[in-house]
Amino acid sequence: MLTEYFFLVFTGAAVLACLAMYSRQPLIITYIALGALIGPYGLGYIQNVELLKEAAEVGIIFLLFLLGLDMQPSALVSVLKKATNVTLISSALFALIGGTFAWFWGFSPTECLVIGAAMMFSSTIIGIKLLPTTVLHHRHSGELMVGLLLLQDFLAIFVLILLLSGQTGQIDYMTLGKAVIAVPLLALAAWQVTQRLLLPIMAKFDRIQEFTFLVAIGWCMGMAELAHSLGLSLEIGAFIAGITLATSPISQYIALSLKPLRDFFLVVFFFAIGAGFNLGMISDIWLPALILAALILAIKPTVFTFLVRNKSDSEGLAWDIGFRLGQISEFSLLIVFLAFDTALISEKASLLVQATAIITFLVSSYIVVFNFPNPIAVSEKLRRD
Repeated sequence: MLTEYFFLVFTGAAVLACLAMYSRQPLIITYIALGALIGPYGLGYIQNVELLKEAAEVGIIFLLFLLGLDMQPSALVSVLKKATNVTLISSALFALIGGTFAWFWGFSPTECLVIGAAMMFSSTIIGIKLLPTTVLHHRHSGELMVGLLLLQDFLAIFVLILLLSGQTGQIDYMTLGKAVIAVPLLALAAWQVTQRLLLPIMAKFDRIQEFTFLVAIGWCMGMAELAHSLGLSLEIGAFIAGITLATSPISQYIALSLKPLRDFFLVVFFFAIGAGFNLGMISDIWLPALILAALILAIKPTVFTFLVRNKSDSEGLAWDIGFRLGQISEFSLLIVFLAFDTALISEKASLLVQATAIITFLVSSYIVVFNFPNPIAVSEKLRRD
């Protein structure tokens, strides 16, 4: 079954990608459109979307691992300090906007809280996927954007723990406390293992590229699973795995080796987003979804630009960061999926957030691809690897 699904996903994506290139459209759009077309709510060629979602998670893990490989630990500590206020202020404002909007459209108080929480986050995948490596490595604005996304990741874990507590009606302070304590302990343990064991072994056999490749993947996936077992996200574990290797001379070789594998699974991720959307209920939520998406697309870039303009290299780069973060997140989808599974929100509320996510993903990608430097720009002038 998985082989057939991959055939449909990648053959279909290749065909639509050719059309997208000739019509000068971002490739991300084609993956989402293909999912909607041949998924269970479209032509129905693919029914088991959950299987693809599990595979797509690997792409997100590799994305955060590569992100860690590209950032020095000292730079990360510095940028997290600068990004904390921006993250807290912006998240509170976006939650208020989302919750107020949901209340205006007649959703229940609990649904308003969940929808508001879903609006707080920006997409790590779109933000990093469309960020040129040169900006990530050599500009303070790139590091600031990464810091914002990482802090949002921590905040998302807090929201998910609260949602899981909703099943019993009481906040699980033990789980929450364990997650807070686990981050520094996991980072310290990973650093010690890397310095005392991993790097000496890799240095001894660095001429065998296949060995280095396998050890890097094993370290990434092992740390991701360990973080998950401690109540953190898989992505945080992968990022910690990457940043502990960032000071090594072989970090860039590992990064180059894993990029094709990352892109393979990210195609599946965006396909799964399109395939998982229930087109049959679009008539119930299309108007509020369009309005909410328009609000997010207008307000998020403005708010982020205002908050980071004194921290970025220039006013223009502040707007660059703002537009790159001007959508909601894959974490937003995870939040509403979990809330729906635990009967905290209705399907209509879940679909509202899903539709808003897809619209903001699409429009935000268009804005960045056609106006800012990025690796998949259709214009040679803007294309930066």
